This record gives sequence, structure tokens and C-alpha cells, in this order.
Amino acid sequence: MSHIFVPVVDQEHRPLMPTIPPRARRWIRSGKATHFWKGGVYCVRLNGEPSAREQQPIAMGVDPGSKREGIVVASAAHTYLNLQVEARTGVKEAEKDSTRMRRTRRGRKTPFRKPRQNRKPSQKKLPPSTRARWHWKLRLATFLCQLFPVRLCVVEDIKARTTGKKRWDRSFSPLEVGKAWFYEELGKLAAVQIKPGYATKDLREQLGLKKTGKKLAEVWEAHCIDAWILAHSAVGGRKTRTIGGSSASRL
Repeated sequence: MSHIFVPVVDQEHRPLMPTIPPRARRWIRSGKATHFWKGGVYCVRLNGEPSAREQQPIAMGVDPGSKREGIVVASAAHTYLNLQVEARTGVKEAEKDSTRMRRTRRGRKTPFRKPRQNRKPSQKKLPPSTRARWHWKLRLATFLCQLFPVRLCVVEDIKARTTGKKRWDRSFSPLEVGKAWFYEELGKLAAVQIKPGYATKDLREQLGLKKTGKKLAEVWEAHCIDAWILAHSAVGGRKTRTIGGSSASRL
């Protein structure tokens, strides 16, 4: 039987094992817990010391994408949350507009800051669009780790196709720097495991699951399927997902 699970935190807002809605309602009616909303997710906070703090291993699977991304939180027994979110886009165009307007203001007889001198570019400096894209993933992971006791984050590694041409390959260097920064920051939340795309495909075929070719479709088989497979590879359990609900969100 499938359930929608409710995140549970203690009085210090430390995440505990999720519970089912009927039990959460009983806790609220008896005064044992208080409900609250966090990022559009219904949660409960215990008003006293929990009866037990034992936790099952919970993993978070992350399937990055250029337009849509999938994130799943699951244990061996249950899938607690499916998220299909829109990736950050449009930052590059916004920066161009900002630069154009700033230069226009400098052409007028109005006060403006002194132009900075050209500084030596750093190999680790991220363009605004790349920084916004990977920081968005980190904010989502941080948000979910505040609701669920995640022990391991499994991320599908993405790689750019190189051709040996300097101008072509240089445009993909921000991708490598960006994901390296993301993996480092994600490691501060939980242990990180990286899986290549072909490994995810092999696991999907072993489980007999099919992924839809419609990348922008708001269905579980678009992106959440790979995120679920990544989480399943870490915690094991049933060969089918145990929750029917998923959501598309901007948080």
C-alpha cells in the first residue's frame, strides 16, 4: 500500500524518521506535535522528546538536467518524496541586460562607481549562470536534508563532450568546475557517491524500468525514475517505488 509521508523534526528542528498522515494527526490532536509548513511541504514538530531515535538508512538521489531535474528521498522500505523541478535558466540573459544598462548609465552625466581594472581570471571562477545552476541544486539538497535524516547523496555524474579544440573545450570548463564545487558542498551535508550515466542506465534495465523520451513531461518516468534508481542503489529494498505521489515544484 502506498502512503504520502510527513517529515518529522524534534524540538531543535533536527530531522527524524517520517511518519504517515494518520499518525501525525493523532500527535497533533493529543498535543504531542505541532504542524508547520516548510517550502510547501507539510511537516510536524514534536513537542517533547521522541520515544526513539533509531533511524533507517535514507538516501537522496539527484538526477541533474539542463531543463528539468529529479530528486528522490528514499529508504529500503519507502520512497518519502519525489521532486521534479525546473533547472535555473535565463541567468545569462539577465546578466547581459544588467551589463548593458550599467554601461548605458555610465554614458550619462550621473554618478557611477569607477570601472574596475581587468583582473586575472581564475580557473575556479564560475560564470553567473553556472553558479546559479549548481547553487540551486545545493539549496534543494540542503532543504531536503533539513526535513529528512539523509545519510547518503547519490548523484548522476554529467560530463561534457570534448573535441580537442581549445575554443570548444573551454566553454565546458565551467561545467567541470561547477559540479566539483557542488560535490564538495554536498559532502558537508551527507556522504556523497557519484555514479556515471551508463551505470544508472544499467541499473534501470536490471530493474525492468523504462524512462520516457519526453524530457519536459511532468511524469515520474521523466527524471524522478533515475533519481529513484540512484537512491535505490544505495539503500536497496523493493524493486518498485512504494509511493504514488510526486510533485513538480520551484520551492
